[in-house]
Amino acid sequence: MKQYLDLCKTILEKGIRKEDRTGTGTISYFGYQMRFDLSEGFPLLTTKKVHLKSIIHELLWFISGNTNIKYLVDNNVRIWNEWPFAIYQKSDEYQGETQEEFVGKIKSSEEFAQKWGELGPVYGKQWRNFGGVDQLADLISQIKNNPTSRRLIISAWNPPEVEDMALPPCHCFMQFYINEGRLSCQLYQRSADVFLGVPFNIASYALFTMMIAQVTGLKLGDFVHVLGDAHIYLNHLEQINEQLSREPRSLPTMLINPSKTNIEDFVFEDFELKNYDPHPAIKGVVAV
Repeated sequence: MKQYLDLCKTILEKGIRKEDRTGTGTISYFGYQMRFDLSEGFPLLTTKKVHLKSIIHELLWFISGNTNIKYLVDNNVRIWNEWPFAIYQKSDEYQGETQEEFVGKIKSSEEFAQKWGELGPVYGKQWRNFGGVDQLADLISQIKNNPTSRRLIISAWNPPEVEDMALPPCHCFMQFYINEGRLSCQLYQRSADVFLGVPFNIASYALFTMMIAQVTGLKLGDFVHVLGDAHIYLNHLEQINEQLSREPRSLPTMLINPSKTNIEDFVFEDFELKNYDPHPAIKGVVAV
């Protein structure tokens, strides 16, 4: 994953200090591209251990069209908890609960989860129902029936609904491309938290591309990751420098249950990661 380390170096060397919505402060660089040949291995970061379970469950959650964190909470995935908790804290029903207690209520009460676990029309809603259009189903149909199309696109950025989202989509636009029977995906990400978010995003969209390739009978091409505002939060500088001191290791291999040919049929147990040998995990606080 030299591509990721090169991104980190570019931001540190060429980025500018910039304030941000969260008040944390960043070093920011605008406009960057990474390319990963998916036939060479699964692009999961090796300079720190990345929590693959969260990546897989989140991706299945997107594909299902779900926008409530209860599915994630029930599977012990924490990556979306901060945003609904922040909304709950501003409500009249907030009684001083910690985030852990809030998550416990989401897990134990369907009624509470229905009311306070909803994130609004985020990724899953847009992928499966963008103004009545199931973009994912349409994409797969187009890949199968019109593979030379330049319109193989899914957009998560829906301007009329952005204000209703707990967090507007960061990874907001993807385009697929077929060449010599190989499927590639290019993702545009408007805002990229390089320490916490980008390692997840690389693995998630690489896996999504692999799944779509399988259900459409194609081989693996490239995952191309285009970043708009690529930033390192000031409270993540130590963690980034720790990774830069580590030597990247060989990429692992992702095995997918070959019997699955419908994008909606995949479950967590259909994925197996082999030969993943990362450096130890590094913790960091998410900016909300």
